[in-house]
Amino acid sequence: MQGTGAADGGVRPGDPGGLADDRALLSRTSTAERVADILRTRIAEGYFQPGERLSEEGIGKALGVSRNTLRESFRLLTHERLLVHELNRGVFVRMLAVQDVVDIYRTRRLVECAVMQGLGDPPYPLDPLDLAVSDGERSAREHDWTGVSTANIHFHRELVALAGSARTDELMRGVLAELRLAFHIVDDPRRLYQPYLVRNRAILEALRAGDRTGAERLLAEYLDDSRAQVVETYARLVTEES
Repeated sequence: MQGTGAADGGVRPGDPGGLADDRALLSRTSTAERVADILRTRIAEGYFQPGERLSEEGIGKALGVSRNTLRESFRLLTHERLLVHELNRGVFVRMLAVQDVVDIYRTRRLVECAVMQGLGDPPYPLDPLDLAVSDGERSAREHDWTGVSTANIHFHRELVALAGSARTDELMRGVLAELRLAFHIVDDPRRLYQPYLVRNRAILEALRAGDRTGAERLLAEYLDDSRAQVVETYARLVTEES
């Protein structure tokens, strides 16, 4: 006769799906996801650089989480291609290959231009986009090129957020965090970021005028030009360091 206990593959009374044994895992995973979100943001903002080894002890102590929880967070970020685990050496922030950068831009163009195509009738909720543009312009006046880069990432996240899709937002958080790994090693951030401040403003103004088609055209040209510049710069730097 087939057993009815959890070990026999059955379900205990009052425990639909046999989920009681997974309660501890749920708690740990939820915490791990929150920790992963913190680390993802820190990687995107440059606190952890490509090739840098992440200290389990230091990060775990700083965040007040267990080693198991932190390792689960590392696994999540490894799956997102932000970290790599090297046997007997530890966990490191990933160094992108040139083809990774090309593929990231291909994904960005597909997603961001599709968001523009799918917008309904104006007016659009542009305040967060306006704030990102203003933050970038202010950082440029202060010669804070890391701040310009961060504002630019926020601009594209808010652009995608116009779709009102949590799934698309999550996808772009990962894509833009991964792209930031390439930005971290550029040798002339001003040359990389400054030309796009004007173009961000132009896309914003097109949307403000209700010109969705014009905004999409500006965005597509922007992404094509940015891809060419970033890939050329990154390929050169990777070659020099190898």
